[in-house]
Amino acid sequence: MRKLELALLLLCFTGSVSAAAYDANGVGLGASEVEVKKRFASVRCQALEWKSKAADRRCDDAKIVFAGVPARITLYLSRDVVQAFDVRFETRDTERVATFLKKQYGAPLAETRDTIEGRDKDKKNARHIYKIRWESGHDHAVLVSETEKSRSSLLVSRGDFEEEIYRVR
Repeated sequence: MRKLELALLLLCFTGSVSAAAYDANGVGLGASEVEVKKRFASVRCQALEWKSKAADRRCDDAKIVFAGVPARITLYLSRDVVQAFDVRFETRDTERVATFLKKQYGAPLAETRDTIEGRDKDKKNARHIYKIRWESGHDHAVLVSETEKSRSSLLVSRGDFEEEIYRVR
């Protein structure tokens, strides 16, 4: 009887851990292409146009609602498993998305606001960058927003995805 109780306890614990994983509208790292297609009805999946260790397919969905704001998503799969996803949204919605992510993903590992001055040290050429990073084992989530650009991005990835996806082979 003790083994059954222990197994049930472990099953409950692992369920709560996966619920805390990084996801976009219920589709997280490790999901299959079938799960992606169920959640995002208008998704279009195709083979990558280049060779990469990080992924062999990508799925693009024209429009979604993420954190209550209109967005676009691209999911990258390797061997039918989501390895990364990129959610892009209007920069004006950054604070709303950041607040949502802090509730969803927990306290960030790092949060910075930087100003990079232009060459002539003129304030109107300065760039303002807001960056938040979460990490859990080999999984990473990074929100990057430049106030001078119209779009901001949340990239969630597993392992060395960011280094490998565009590496020339």
